Amino acid sequence: MSDSILAIISAEPIDATAIEDFVMDATNGALVTFRGIVRNHDHGLAVTSLEYSAHPDAAHFLRDCCETIAAESGLRVAAAHRVGPLVVGDVALVAAVAAAHRGEAFAACERLVDLIKQTVPIWKRQQLADGVSQWVGL
Repeated sequence: MSDSILAIISAEPIDATAIEDFVMDATNGALVTFRGIVRNHDHGLAVTSLEYSAHPDAAHFLRDCCETIAAESGLRVAAAHRVGPLVVGDVALVAAVAAAHRGEAFAACERLVDLIKQTVPIWKRQQLADGVSQWVGL
């Protein structure tokens, strides 16, 4: 794994501070972190919980996303995604990028999150308040 990226898929809660610490150093004046948090609704439906399932190679795909953004930007990049059951308020995804200036950090972090959502084979099943379970984004 490259020294400029960190990519984690885990059933354990994400330590956002560790993700941020990985990308920061004394040359950076901007730290941008995205946290994807389980919310209590989706398209007008009440959501009580989520469960994320990952393809066995999902960690490889997540590493590729981080490496792509690090190569494009020249910045240190980190991301962690939860799998397993999560409840409203839990953090499902943390992505972080640090840079000398905010513009490049914001742009790289946004691109990272978009790339993760587009390419990493992690699937979400949400449990609705009415007892119905539904897969999202399949």
